[in-house]
Amino acid sequence: MKHTQTLDGSTDPGDGVTGADVGRLVGSDRVLAVLKELARFPDGVGLDELTRVIGSPKPTVHRALQSLRRAGLADQGAGGRYVLGDEFLRMAFAHHEARPDHVRVRPVLEALAHRFGETAHYAVLDGREVVYRAKVDPPTGAVKLTSTIGGRNPAHATAVGKLLLAPQLGTLEEVEAWVGRFALERRTARTLCTAADLHRELRATAERGYACDDQENETGVTCLALPVFATSPTKPSGSVSISALAYRMPLAALVDALDEIRSLLGPLGEPHS
Repeated sequence: MKHTQTLDGSTDPGDGVTGADVGRLVGSDRVLAVLKELARFPDGVGLDELTRVIGSPKPTVHRALQSLRRAGLADQGAGGRYVLGDEFLRMAFAHHEARPDHVRVRPVLEALAHRFGETAHYAVLDGREVVYRAKVDPPTGAVKLTSTIGGRNPAHATAVGKLLLAPQLGTLEEVEAWVGRFALERRTARTLCTAADLHRELRATAERGYACDDQENETGVTCLALPVFATSPTKPSGSVSISALAYRMPLAALVDALDEIRSLLGPLGEPHS
């Protein structure tokens, strides 16, 4: 996937907007750029600050905001600060709840979170990143992880990502091409950051049928991931994982519980004809 820059200059793969493009956004592109930036400010953002972030003239950003307000996708609250509108939130949550994979997988996540007392995720692969479609925290003892519904993490550093990359990248040459000219982000001291190391891990993942993350994405957090066949009988639609605190459930304990995890996943975890 092509890496570009977000409107604030950070790396964002595949959105098609680079820092050089921001100043010449026109029409619907500008409106969408403003909408994306509003999502970064849950407490609201003023016109001056938004104009500075977008990098377009204030009148044009204001017109984009008015278009979004007319559609119910933006709102202006106290102090004149702009936020995402209720209609946008309604559409987003309705769409999320209606996804067939989300509906089918959530009961599994609830069962896993309840049984193991750790956070369960369902994620899909999007280029070089994973996107979290669903997340269920345990009834008690939950801790704050970097994962959020709709959020992203590097595929190479996560168990869900490695699980979904393994069928696609079978050779060292394919891994090297996937890595390309972009350095693999080192999230912790344990992150696999070379094509050779990632290739060995993906090959092991393909052979054993599950993927591991031993504090590679977050220090102190281990993870085990299995495939989910929610929308295709033969190709994983995504991956279910359990993310645990290493001090109370080290990776070896998750691996020891593999059969029970698979049983809770049930038919969703098995390819079928």
